[in-house]
Formats: sequence, structure tokens, C-alpha cells
Amino acid sequence: MNASLAVGAILLVAAATLLIGIHGLRISRTTSDFYVASRTVQPWWNASAIGGEYLSAASFLGVAGLVFLNGRDALWYPVGYTAGYLMLLLFVAAPLRRSGAYTVPDFVQARLGSLPARRLTSLLVVLVGCLYIIPQLHGAALTVSTMTGLPSWAGSGTVALVVTLAVVAGGMRSMTFVQAFQFWLKLAALAVPVLFMLFSVPGLHPAAAPRTVPAMAATGALGTYQNISLFLALLLGTLGLPHVLVRFYTNPDGPTARKTTVLVLGLLSAFYLLPVAFGYLARVYAPGVVAGTQPDAVVLLLPHVLVPGALGDLLTALVVAGAFAAFLSTTSGLVVSVAGVLSQDALGGGVKGFRRAAVLAMLVPFLLSVPTQSPALAGSVGQVFAFTASTLCPVLVLGIWWPRLSTAGAVAGMVTGGLGCGAAMIATAVLGTTAPVWLSQPAAWSVPLAFAVMIGVSSRTPRSVPVDAWRILTRLHAPERR
Repeated sequence: MNASLAVGAILLVAAATLLIGIHGLRISRTTSDFYVASRTVQPWWNASAIGGEYLSAASFLGVAGLVFLNGRDALWYPVGYTAGYLMLLLFVAAPLRRSGAYTVPDFVQARLGSLPARRLTSLLVVLVGCLYIIPQLHGAALTVSTMTGLPSWAGSGTVALVVTLAVVAGGMRSMTFVQAFQFWLKLAALAVPVLFMLFSVPGLHPAAAPRTVPAMAATGALGTYQNISLFLALLLGTLGLPHVLVRFYTNPDGPTARKTTVLVLGLLSAFYLLPVAFGYLARVYAPGVVAGTQPDAVVLLLPHVLVPGALGDLLTALVVAGAFAAFLSTTSGLVVSVAGVLSQDALGGGVKGFRRAAVLAMLVPFLLSVPTQSPALAGSVGQVFAFTASTLCPVLVLGIWWPRLSTAGAVAGMVTGGLGCGAAMIATAVLGTTAPVWLSQPAAWSVPLAFAVMIGVSSRTPRSVPVDAWRILTRLHAPERR
């Protein structure tokens, strides 16, 4: 691969992101512009922006790497990532938009009327945001070190700098344009190389495929538990992702929020065919493509292996551009959501508070990412999904659909799920590959535990149920005037 082409691709994506962000600065003036784009984003734009920020390093690089290593067992990841939006459509999208909140903590405080519950939710949102940003920076570091030979910190540093400048410039309104552009760039960056590899390479047919491929993932009882726990984490974890939830506040009303979710389902379904195709092609036709590197590099290395020469270099540069679009779009969405919470709860709110919070929301994960590395992007992001499924998901689902949810129950459930899943994540990081499966995949027990504690404590503390719970639920579910 020509390193100069890779560097050029990265710089072009960064420049386009900043230029679009500067355009957003021209039309972002009010606090509402920075937090929720003044609630004027129409379904198609919002769906593209959600696709841009949701399709992270784990989707762009990690899924292909897992398919390459584990074959069909890895298909739980794209299926789970997509199915999570079906849950959003059914249970969260429209009621959350009708709540009129700016952030998830705003919703919790409005629903429960409790400042402690709000503060706990704010802490969880910030923690989830940091945990999710770090894998994006790891992906950028991997891409730069693999494709250019530059130090890995150059990749994460580039993402941190560009995202900070773009978010500070225009907030949510600016990021809507940026992320919509980046979704279509990511889609093209995978679709074009796949088409060339499938239809334009002489001699590329199954009869010529090598017979030696990586071993399949574990099966049997252990594999069954892993699959169930993983799917539960991905299915319910999407409901608690702050950077996804904040997007529904930008729709004009509940019906457009539902339309946005339907469009997102279609966009994600189309996108996830592509990294799966990369993983399959590498597994069958180039099993040695990532020898000596991480499996997450499959997407980066495969085009040049199967399409040698100048065309392969150009296709690889396109993939690098798409990868950096993935890192930038997801990181910017996370920074916007975390900055919104930090600004309101710690920095006085307003545009100035948002901008200071954005710098802080990017700086801390960057400093944490430099001395660490992620062994598998999809796996590390999967643990974040398990954490959100065990903390924010229960309070959102029960807060929207169960009038007897009490403040004490909500706090107890979030604390229990957070401590249980968090302890499992820390133990897995310490033990590494020797960690038992119930620790490495905790969602199968941590999610039911969080729901059970939230329901059980609520049933025993009826006095802390808000007196206006039915009125609030009526507002969340009542049809809107057209």
C-alpha cells in the first residue's frame, strides 16, 4: 500500500469534516442548535446521521475481523446491531421524542422528579461515552500504524483534534450534516472495493480458493451462552446508547422519530452486508492477509491483496477514508452527547458551557487511549453495549412503559446493573483470555438482574413513585396533533 495515498485519504476526510463543521457554525447560534439542532431534522437526514455515528470502528473494522476469525458465529454482531433499532422503534423512539428533553438525564429527572436519579444517570452517560470513544481512538491508531507506519498516537490524535474543532464549531446542527456525509462515504468505501473484488478480479472464483481457513468459533453449550448473552447485550444495549438517543430529540415530533428509525433499519441492513462480505472474502481467498497484525485490519489490507497494483492502492485509500469517517462520526456523536450532559450538570449550560464540555469530553478518553490498546474492536464495543443494557436501558424502558417505577427502584437497578457489569468488565480486562465466559459476556445475568432489582425495589417503595407518573406517561404515549 502506498502510504502517501493513505495519508492523503485521511487528510481529505478530516478537511471535509472541518469544512462541513464550519458551515454548521454559520447556522448554529442558539443553545437549542447546539444541543438538539433546534428539533428540525427531518427523517432522511437524521437517519443518515444516525447511520454515520452508529456505524463505528466495531462495525467498519471489527465485524469483518470477527467473520474472518469465527465464520458464521460472528454474524450475531451485525444482526444484533441492526435488531437493536427494531427495539428502539417499538419501545423508545417516539415516546422519548415526546418527552421534550434535551438529554437522557433530562428525561430521567422529568419522569422521576429526582435530582439524585438525574445525577446518577449523568454519571452513567459520561462513563458510557468515554468507554465508547476509546475503541474509536484505538481503531484510528490501528489504521494509521498499519497503513502509514506513523506512530499509533498520530491516528487517535488526529481524530481527537478534528472532532473537537468540528463539535465546538457547530454542535448538534453541524454534526448532523457531518455525520450524514460520513455515512454515505463509509457505505461507498466498502461497497466499491467489494464490487471490484467480486466481479473485476480475474480468476477469483471458489474453485481457486485455498482450503486452509481459520478455525470456526467454539460451539456447544459454551457457544450457546455466549451467543445468547451477546445478542441480549446488542439488542438492548442500543436502547441505552446516549449518542443514539439524543438523535431522537432532534426530530420535529414523535411520528418523524418513528420514520427515522425505520429508515435507519434499512440503511443498517444494507451496510452490514459489506463488512460480512469482506470477512468472508478474506477467510476464503486470503486467509493469511492479517498475518502478524490484528484481525481488525482485514478491511484495510484485503483490497490490495485481491486487487494488486495501482487500482488496489486506490481502493485501499478509499477504505482508509471510510474507516476514518467511521472514527470521526461516532466519536463526534459521543462527544456531543457527553458534552450536553456535562454542560448542563457541571458547567452552567449554554453555548459556552457546551464548548468547554466538548473539549473535556474528548480530552479524557484521548489520554486514556494512548497507553492502552483494544485486542478486538467489536468485542470491546460489545462490552459497552452490555453495560448500557444493564444500566440505562432498564430505566428508559420501565420509565416509558411502567407507571409504578419509583425513584428508589430506578436508582437501585442502575447501581446494581452498573456495579455487576462493570465488575465483570474489569475482571475480564485483568484476566484476559482466561476470564470465564460468564464474566466476558455478562449481559445474560446483569441485564435481568438490573430489571429485577428495579422492579422489585419499586414494588416495595410505592411512596417514591412520582405522583404525576400517569400524567407524564400520557404525554409520552398520546397521539400528536398533525
